[in-house]
Amino acid sequence: MGLYQKYRPRSFSAMLGNEDIINSLERLINDPDKRPHSYLFHGPTGCGKTTLGRIVTQELECSDQDFREVDSADFRGIDTVREIRKQSQFHPIDGSVRVFLIDECHKLTGDAQNALLKILEDTPSHVYFILCTTEPQKLLPTIKGRCSQYQVKPLSENEMNRLLKRIARKEEVEIETEVIEQITMDSFGLPRNAINILEQVLSADPEQRLKVARQSAEQQSQSIELCRALIQGSGWKKIRGVLDGLKDQDPESVRRHVLGYCQSVLLKDDNERAGWIMEQMVEPFYNSGFAGLVFACYSIVKLKDYGRN
Repeated sequence: MGLYQKYRPRSFSAMLGNEDIINSLERLINDPDKRPHSYLFHGPTGCGKTTLGRIVTQELECSDQDFREVDSADFRGIDTVREIRKQSQFHPIDGSVRVFLIDECHKLTGDAQNALLKILEDTPSHVYFILCTTEPQKLLPTIKGRCSQYQVKPLSENEMNRLLKRIARKEEVEIETEVIEQITMDSFGLPRNAINILEQVLSADPEQRLKVARQSAEQQSQSIELCRALIQGSGWKKIRGVLDGLKDQDPESVRRHVLGYCQSVLLKDDNERAGWIMEQMVEPFYNSGFAGLVFACYSIVKLKDYGRN
């Protein structure tokens, strides 16, 4: 079993970060009269959306037999939703509730989303829906309006340090502060990225750990190359080539990566360029998508005087 699965939180108390979301969920779930039947978790890849969804399922006391998790990246058509609607009419097999967790729900087709909306509007009392997505803007507004929405945020630098040190301690391995800081910087607050990097680091000889951390981070996220190219003031030809390799990644996640990277640079030194990059990346790309990311990068490269012209 990999470290990510081994240390994946299985209760609210085991979660780090996003305290406001956890407190809200605990209050709602513990009050049957106010408990919503549809939840929407959105945020960057690897921030803990599906983990939260599974914990909610557990808190609702749903048995394994009455829980179904659907990955819309593979099952995105209307037939999938029709089957869910059919199953939702059946009473639970073992317990009092059924839960359907739909991951990557923004990849559902238009017809599938419309079919899902119908059951969200008339959900049986024993059924709960948990939707997870990196791109909430691709969902029908009416679907979002039917859900209790939660934006799951990356971990702060301190929270990530605590997480990595906790895992290293449980694995009975001493790890250098410099290595922890490198993983924290290159994981951009995303627990899955950080733990995957840590796993590779812990398998290396102690004197090679920092090198492995840097190499693993580059393999984990191509957007690191974009961050470094922007900070180094690379030309548009270089940036354009990096962007070509990011077309299949979530632009909003890349934006957050760049912000996190520049934040780390600024906290270590007074770097005017890092501040300028953050200014260009501060607005979300929910509506503009990949085109918004390209334009932001182009603006950073072409406005030579850091926006004063």
